Amino acid sequence: MGSKKGKIFYIVIGVVLIILINYFVFPSIFGDKVEEVSYDVFLDQLEKKNIENVEVDGEYITYTLKTKPQKQIQKAPSLFSFNLFASDESADVYKTGYMDDPDLVKKLSDSGAKFSKVQPEEMPLILSLFLSYGIPIIIMIVFWKFLTRQMGKGGFGGNAMSFGKSNAKVYVKAQSGKTFADVAGQDEAKEALTEIVDFLHNPKKYAAIGATLPKGALLVGPPGTGKTLLAQAVAGEANVPFFSISGSEFVEMFVGMGAAKVRDLFKQANEKAPCIVFIDEIDTIGKKRDSGHISGGNDEREQTLNQLLTEMDGFDGKKGVVILAATNRPDSLDKALLRPGRFDRRIPVELPDLRGREAILQVHAKKVNIANGVNFKAIANATSGASGAELANIINEAALRAVRMGRIEVQQCDLEESVEVILAGYQRKGMVISDKEKEIIAYHEVGHALVAAMQKHSAPVHKITIIPRTSGALGYTMQVEEDEKFLMSKEEAFNKIVTLTAGRAAEKLMFSTITSGASNDIEQATKIARAMITRYGMSEEFGMVAFETLNNAYLGDDTTLVCSNETAAKIDREVIGLVSKAYTKAEDILKNNMQKLNSISRYLIEKETITGDEFMDLLQ
Repeated sequence: MGSKKGKIFYIVIGVVLIILINYFVFPSIFGDKVEEVSYDVFLDQLEKKNIENVEVDGEYITYTLKTKPQKQIQKAPSLFSFNLFASDESADVYKTGYMDDPDLVKKLSDSGAKFSKVQPEEMPLILSLFLSYGIPIIIMIVFWKFLTRQMGKGGFGGNAMSFGKSNAKVYVKAQSGKTFADVAGQDEAKEALTEIVDFLHNPKKYAAIGATLPKGALLVGPPGTGKTLLAQAVAGEANVPFFSISGSEFVEMFVGMGAAKVRDLFKQANEKAPCIVFIDEIDTIGKKRDSGHISGGNDEREQTLNQLLTEMDGFDGKKGVVILAATNRPDSLDKALLRPGRFDRRIPVELPDLRGREAILQVHAKKVNIANGVNFKAIANATSGASGAELANIINEAALRAVRMGRIEVQQCDLEESVEVILAGYQRKGMVISDKEKEIIAYHEVGHALVAAMQKHSAPVHKITIIPRTSGALGYTMQVEEDEKFLMSKEEAFNKIVTLTAGRAAEKLMFSTITSGASNDIEQATKIARAMITRYGMSEEFGMVAFETLNNAYLGDDTTLVCSNETAAKIDREVIGLVSKAYTKAEDILKNNMQKLNSISRYLIEKETITGDEFMDLLQ
């Protein structure tokens, strides 16, 4: 709405400026149209007795005509002759320069025109200059001040002139309405933040013993785990003002503006203490300072960081100003930011466990109509490694599916389908697959499931499908652990590789050929095998030696290999040998169960999707 008002405002201002310019530069448009002509044209009209009224002053002769000419003499264009309101119509009034003509009165009398002499009032020079130049200048100054004041307030859809303002969103008395009841699956983080809430409620209790509240708490965890929600919940529980700003908002085009915003933010926080200041994505301004920087380490971002460090040292912790910050890149933060006295506490906000996922699903399920008997634990079991944001999306996708199906309640099937949508994408119902390819895909997926079922230390099969998905998968086999697992043994890791290679082994056994359908299986098998050797110490040749380090535990599996070229070559041979051994085992299992492979594959081709229970019935 603000931007719409801003556009209207600028349009009005533009029209006013055009009118002012035309009024002072081309005043004729607001009265009669006046055209300046040469003296001979005036005399010619006198001879024709076509002049009606004449006024003579000491500088000009102004006259009107009885009959307007069909076409006036066109003047040569001038650089300053532009007029927005100009037209091709004849003028109403004409004027020419006064000439010392002794016969002028006789000529006027003979023409029959009415004429008179006008005595111009003498205007003081200062007043004349003021009216000509002063008034336009004053109008422009007043307009400019008004415009800058409005833009400084953000009244016309922006904050273009508020260079030193922090632009922090302020939720006074926690208007966000969030409390710890809205945060599920983060019991440890809530417990760590409870003390901060208690201090903001009862600061005198801590002051009496001489304790000082930690100045800052750093919320660290993967994206989507609820770091921002936790900060809002702390403010809601404490019922204090909550300042929220993103680290990227401190980054400015103008040098020194980021530091000015930091000063303004802490000034506002001190005025509203006790309060909470939340800086999201603090790694934007809190990155490690580089001593080898070309500009000597004095760029805009480092100035902003230095100002933040100074402000955190400068304010009194007993006032009750708490700084909360969130990041998923703690390894990139400057050590000066993490020392005691600044961000005293580091609170991990990890991915939820099984019980946490179930609690998160129940919190988000309160917002939608859920059918009786829905088993959230089964959904939580199938979503190992999902963040709070992903679980919220699963509930929403289930609600959307229920609407598409014409129901008013979300059922178990909606939730299960939404899990598959998040994991593998939507079904590609319009995709046409030939019978031959469908047969290959079916044997491939049943190969995975059959080998998984025949091994110990392997997760049970939950579902097998050959319906293609928008993620690019032509089919998939879903395995779901019965219980939450936090450790993986060497046997479990190897069995995972065996299961992953079983799809390719089934293709080779049944069709004497291999396809590109195993590309994702190969990637995953290679990744697990390499991790076993370089990170988990599960290699007999290398033992408990780590050659690979994880760069960021919260942002993917980006790793760095640190070893000699000779060792890297040995690692490659170990990986190849481990995957080959797993492939041989998968092939042996399938050879010993060819009849079951054939019968289950034919059933899958007919049904396209079978559940884990159906699969186990066929297998047994």
